Amino acid sequence: MTVSLDGYVAGPQDGPDAPLGIDGFRLFNWLDLRDAPGPSGQVFSEAMSTRALIAGRRTYELAGHWQGDHHDGVPIFILTHNVPDEPPPGSVRYVTDVRECANQARAAAGDGDVMVHGAGAAQALLRAGELDELELHVVPVLLGQGRRLFDNLSAEHIELELVRQLTTSEVEARHQVMHLRYRVH
Repeated sequence: MTVSLDGYVAGPQDGPDAPLGIDGFRLFNWLDLRDAPGPSGQVFSEAMSTRALIAGRRTYELAGHWQGDHHDGVPIFILTHNVPDEPPPGSVRYVTDVRECANQARAAAGDGDVMVHGAGAAQALLRAGELDELELHVVPVLLGQGRRLFDNLSAEHIELELVRQLTTSEVEARHQVMHLRYRVH
């Protein structure tokens, strides 16, 4: 998950006409270097090698359903409260139970990793104890408002262990990001 230093994954007023809200696209400038050597290229390559994807329905819809294919035809599991009447495109499946969603995605990924998109999906998986690792791409910007990554967590204490830290301080300021990976205990 890409996040501003003050914890936002989208700017204010995000919606169908502005999927990342006001100034939210600033969070993804680091992706300009996704094909370059270095930390951002490495992290992007790892993300594109995942073998399944879980996303929240809101994220999925704001992303234009990824036209039914996020990357390389991997199975996409959409965590939702209500399954739409129309069948989903491509390799998309709707799942209403968070544990069942995690189980299906893990089974589909086999020995590969599962990527998670969306604050709601990440929070639901974390609350259910179904998130093994948390990778944050922290962008040095303060959005001040918008959609926070951890807004709806319970008061329960969750311990994290930093297992990797990659920085991009040698690039232009607009491309700088700190890639942090945590193991969830």
